[in-house]
Amino acid sequence: MSPFAAFSSEHFAAFSQLQTWVSLLTLTLMEIVLGIDNIIFISITVNRLAPGEQERGRTIGLLLALVFRIGLLMSISWIVSLRSALFTLNLPPLVENFGVSGRDLILLAGGLFLMYKSTTEIHTKLQGEEEEAHASAAHARLPAIILQIIIIDIVFSFDSILTAVGLVDNVLVMIAAVICAMGIMLAFSGAVANFVNRNPTIKMLALSFLIMIGFMLVMEAAHKEVEKGYLYFAMAFSFVVELLNMRLRRKAKPVSLRDSPYD
Repeated sequence: MSPFAAFSSEHFAAFSQLQTWVSLLTLTLMEIVLGIDNIIFISITVNRLAPGEQERGRTIGLLLALVFRIGLLMSISWIVSLRSALFTLNLPPLVENFGVSGRDLILLAGGLFLMYKSTTEIHTKLQGEEEEAHASAAHARLPAIILQIIIIDIVFSFDSILTAVGLVDNVLVMIAAVICAMGIMLAFSGAVANFVNRNPTIKMLALSFLIMIGFMLVMEAAHKEVEKGYLYFAMAFSFVVELLNMRLRRKAKPVSLRDSPYD
């Protein structure tokens, strides 16, 4: 049976309309924006691998994200059903009639894991253990790194797909947007990873925002919706400020001992 058998002729005919291509472009841009945190996480995580394995780890991680998202899009009705409550919590006076859905459990687990992983990376960097970690990294660690990437890929996939459902009702358009976005992210993932790893302050900033994203996922699991636009604006603003600081540091004149006022 053809993998496209589930699609009707209307799905393919929609591509003859300009509105479909506008929706495809919009959804592709949205997938890229929502995938930035995924790229950052993958870039920082694969940095634990030996230098020769890092590019391979990034490629496998992003390809797995593509496979997961396409698979989840093919099961869109199941994804939507995850919003239904599995059980209800009644813990007065803390909470009453709180319906816990499958989506809540996934977001909670993913958010806590992301916060834990980012905090651990910050601790390692502050303790100066990064070089030792690089020295001890080996090929045998690749499966463990891929497992971590899979966990976060699943969480980010749910988040982006649930957002896409509200924008487009054509599953074929969603799949095309995911493929286009993932291709662009795969092409630039190496440059992003090198930039983050070359600049310790950028890496620390990225880890801090991953903690914020993890906290946002936990809040969404608690049915406290957080406006993502505010979060991404804060990330962009902080990134621009740090770029200005990096440029200022490069322009700053090195202090010479000969210029010391105490001579």
